[in-house]
Amino acid sequence: MDLEYRYGETIKTDRQSAHAELLNTMLDRGSCRKFRKNAVPRDLVNLACAAAMAAPTKSDLQQRDIILVDDPGLKEEIAGLVSGQTWVADAPSLAVFCGNNRRQRLVHSIRGHPFANDHLDAFFNAAVDAAIALSAFVTAAEACGLGCCPISAVRNEASEVSKLLHLPDHVFPVAGLAFGYPEADKPAISMRLPLSATVHENSYKDHDIAAVISTYDDRREKAQPYGQQRATGHFGKASSYPWSEDKARQYALPEREDFGQFVRSKGFNLD
Repeated sequence: MDLEYRYGETIKTDRQSAHAELLNTMLDRGSCRKFRKNAVPRDLVNLACAAAMAAPTKSDLQQRDIILVDDPGLKEEIAGLVSGQTWVADAPSLAVFCGNNRRQRLVHSIRGHPFANDHLDAFFNAAVDAAIALSAFVTAAEACGLGCCPISAVRNEASEVSKLLHLPDHVFPVAGLAFGYPEADKPAISMRLPLSATVHENSYKDHDIAAVISTYDDRREKAQPYGQQRATGHFGKASSYPWSEDKARQYALPEREDFGQFVRSKGFNLD
C-alpha cells in the first residue's frame, strides 16, 4: 500500500527489508467486520494468544488475561450488549481482553507482603497491559491471514459483560475482539492523521493542528466519506461531515459516565 494514501504525506521507509512481510501486514491493516463462516482452528488461536502474552508487560507483572468466548449462547448475549454493531454476532470468533490486578494481589497474600499501591496506578497498569496484549494478538492474527476488529463498546456495558464472564474483583474488561477469516481479500484502509502531527521530536508541538486537521478532513471526506452522520436528532444534518465533525459529535454527548463507578465496584481505588 502507498503510505502517502494513508497519511497524506511522503514518508521515507524501507519496505523491502528482511522484515518487509510482517511490516507490510501492519502498514496495510484495516479493521475487518465481514467474515467467512469458517471456524478458526484452535491451534491458530493458541498461537495468537501466545504472541499476545509474549508482548511487553509492566515490570513483568503480567496483568492481562484473554477470555475466549466460544459458547454460542454466551457469544450471542455479549453481542447483544454491543449496541449498533450487529456484525459482532456474525463474527466466527470472539475474545475479551481483560486487565487483571487480582493475580498481583493474590501474590502479595501468598508471599505475606502488604499491597502498598492501592491507587489509580494499579488500575492503569492492568488496563495498559491488556491493551498491549490486544495489539500483539491482532498483529499475530493478521500476519496469519485472519481479520480482526477490536470492540471497545464492551465497556458501555462493563458491569453486564463482567457478570456474564464471571469476572472477580480487580479483573475488568478492556475491549472485545472479533476475529476470523476475512470475507474480502483486503480490508478497507482508514486514512490516518499525518505522522507530522502525531510523531514529535524532543517535545510536543501542535501549534498548527487546526490547519492539519482541516487538510486531513478534506482529504478523508473526498476519499472515505461517512455513510451516515452521528446523532442527527441532536445536531442536525451537516452539509459537510468530515472526520473532525464525527469525532466532536461523538464526545459531545455523554458516554460511559458510569465506568468510574464500575471500576470502583471492582475494588479499585482511583485516587
